[in-house]
Amino acid sequence: MKFPIIVLGGGGHARVLIDTLLELKLPLLGFTVPNPELSNALLGVPCIGTDDAVTNYLPSAVELVNGLGSVGVPNQRKRLFQQLKEKGYHFSSVIHPAAVIGREVELSEGIQIMAGAIVQTGSSIGNNTIVNTRASVDHDCVIGDHVHLAPGVTLSGGVKVGAEVHIGTGATVIQGVRIGANSIIGAGALVLKDVPEGATVFGVPAKEVQL
Repeated sequence: MKFPIIVLGGGGHARVLIDTLLELKLPLLGFTVPNPELSNALLGVPCIGTDDAVTNYLPSAVELVNGLGSVGVPNQRKRLFQQLKEKGYHFSSVIHPAAVIGREVELSEGIQIMAGAIVQTGSSIGNNTIVNTRASVDHDCVIGDHVHLAPGVTLSGGVKVGAEVHIGTGATVIQGVRIGANSIIGAGALVLKDVPEGATVFGVPAKEVQL
């Protein structure tokens, strides 16, 4: 990260990212929120306005960090990433100093690997994906774009996760399972078999439910 950083968002996930960026001693320009007049500084970092404030800076002069979480309005995180990429902006990756990254791991643009997370050798992490606090990704896993592995998720070796998947807090996926794009794995679920695209599964063992 060579340029000042703007964090998009001012909620809990953004605050954790700001804390990590301060720990890494990286230059922070500020953060954005929908209602700047209602926002106070976060950990001493100022609010610079709405997301539109980003366009006051040339794409070559700043770097962005996507501080939106994927709970509530999960597609908003993806849309913001894509909109600003189309305007030429670059998203920085954030890796907490207490994360463990194995050798021969492929990390794409804008990924976030939080405190205590582990990504083992041979794995790949797609664009704009969150590997949240204490999540564990074992060897040779393939994680798609815009995925959220919530705190405490465990993926055994060789798991394939499609794009835009949310895997809830504390869920466990056994080795070799494939999780289809746009699916949701409930918190605490135990996934023993492949999950089709667009499915929602909950429970121990995990079973598909209709919402």
